[in-house]
Amino acid sequence: MDLRVEPSPRCVAIFGGVYSNHHALRAVLDDAAACRAEQIICLGDIGGFGPHPDRSIEILRDAGILTIQGNYDDSVGSGLDDCQCGYTDPRDNHYAQISYDYTLAHTSHSHRAWLRELPTGARLTMGGVRIRLAHGSPRRVNEFLWESTTPRPFIERLLNEHDTDVIFVTHTGIPWLRSAVQEGERGVEQRAAMSAAKANATSLNRGIVNVGAIGRPANDGDTHVWYALVRVPEVGSEGAARLEVELRAVAYDHERLAEEMRAESLPEEFVETILTGWWTTCLEILPAKERARGIY
Repeated sequence: MDLRVEPSPRCVAIFGGVYSNHHALRAVLDDAAACRAEQIICLGDIGGFGPHPDRSIEILRDAGILTIQGNYDDSVGSGLDDCQCGYTDPRDNHYAQISYDYTLAHTSHSHRAWLRELPTGARLTMGGVRIRLAHGSPRRVNEFLWESTTPRPFIERLLNEHDTDVIFVTHTGIPWLRSAVQEGERGVEQRAAMSAAKANATSLNRGIVNVGAIGRPANDGDTHVWYALVRVPEVGSEGAARLEVELRAVAYDHERLAEEMRAESLPEEFVETILTGWWTTCLEILPAKERARGIY
């Protein structure tokens, strides 16, 4: 069920993949407030990977953040046996199960009930641009939309099928965007030059944005996490409806998070990712190009 967001905001912060990283969540909310975001939206997967999942849920609920249900949220809320992450490799599933079992055991019953009731998608309009919000994709909650395997013809078909102009998703943990009309694009190569202190907005009126994840780094050797800031330009190009989408890197106290993870006896492989910015798990699901950008 899609939720309709009203009224139409002019500046929105969109993030996903919290993965129990309550330190990064607070840092992202502070950054969004400093950017004067009128609306803040979470695309789901609140638990997983990190420690103390209830802390992140409490932050989102207390702040009244509109939250879309991810696969993790559905599983934890319903008490399922696994995270429905969509992995096919035994090693990926091994670590995913460790993460899920911990999250399920440390999520209160009242928070599970809240997770069960989250909407599975949302729609809003910004400056005349129709936006669809989903976790993995509008088609499937755990669909992986990777930069290297999501061509423009597929994007155009997805937009047409779901009667929208721009789709925002998460689930993969790596931020990127692509225009359906072969103009604006931000991927790993372009993102290498980005920093939290610089504006890196891309003009977009039709396409897809993967906002990455705030729960762990983007497998790029940097400990920052990523989210998207979306604005309506003051003056549109020749009057056309467009958005300005900025992928923003945010620093947080990752060393403190690592200490908490160790105190909770979470796998050292998870801790290494937080401290180094390189993925050590969930690697087998990566397409060849994304896998080659890492060190494992």
